[in-house]
Amino acid sequence: MISSPLPHLFRSEIFRKNLSFTSLFRIRPAVFFVGLASLSAQPHAQAADIPLAIIGPHEYDLPVDFKPFNVLVQYGDGNAAGLSYNSQGARKPVGGSHTWAGMTKYVHFRSFDAIPHVGFAFEVIQTESYTLANGTNYGGLGGTISGPAVWFKPNKHSTFGIQTFLQTPSGTRDSLATHYWSNLSSFMFDYEWKHFSFDGDLGAIVNMTKHVDGQHSYKPGTTFHSNLRFSWKAHRVVEPFLAFDWQNTAATRDRTVQNWIDNSSSREVAMGVGAMFTLTRSISLTTRYSHSVEGRNTPETNAYYMKFVYLW
Repeated sequence: MISSPLPHLFRSEIFRKNLSFTSLFRIRPAVFFVGLASLSAQPHAQAADIPLAIIGPHEYDLPVDFKPFNVLVQYGDGNAAGLSYNSQGARKPVGGSHTWAGMTKYVHFRSFDAIPHVGFAFEVIQTESYTLANGTNYGGLGGTISGPAVWFKPNKHSTFGIQTFLQTPSGTRDSLATHYWSNLSSFMFDYEWKHFSFDGDLGAIVNMTKHVDGQHSYKPGTTFHSNLRFSWKAHRVVEPFLAFDWQNTAATRDRTVQNWIDNSSSREVAMGVGAMFTLTRSISLTTRYSHSVEGRNTPETNAYYMKFVYLW
């Protein structure tokens, strides 16, 4: 543990009144990770990842009545999807790919004297990805995600809030751009016991229609998702946890001919294990492995996740 002086945030009397010693090491921003594959002229369900699957334990263990502070987060995951689920839910050795994805995120946290006992945050997230599939490989920057989150604490052990974000249709390569706007909104919660914690989210992603010159217009289906984390506070430095992730995506509609695209709806359930390492009062590293247990019309999850957090 680094013995350098704590940032001004941690020296705040208000902050100390609202956080226990344990939670002092576990301040976490709300996290937003979306695996949205761009649609081709003949689109089909091809989820790159379950939305928000990157979150770790204490993701929504958030304070209220605090001095403003900032967080920088780097996420990464690699998914070796050698198999994919067909429309009957059977795994087949086709349609898989190797993908590497990342997100760089800046978050500003603050509270307002005029609105006591409520916390606010605003995030700007840049997505990155690299894909190796079918004899091709390419990478670059995807869409940018930004928006606010707000929360309150029903009691000193729990947190409940809502977050809503907008994802741009842009990308440094045409294959990395979705070409449509998306809204990501979810409820988030956290509950802390002495030796355990439980937190997660329940949300939806609503997409606008994709318009590309010379092609049909498509309306991607709405995605519903949930991400749950249950951790054991084994040590102030190492905290193992279990992960559960679920997504269900409705079918894509061809707006040009007013038809639903066959086999374009999808679902997936994945479970995993990981550990969070609190390296200092302002730095932590979280790692995890997850694998699909059930799915339909989607590549399997066979992925390793990483999250690095720096707070000041």
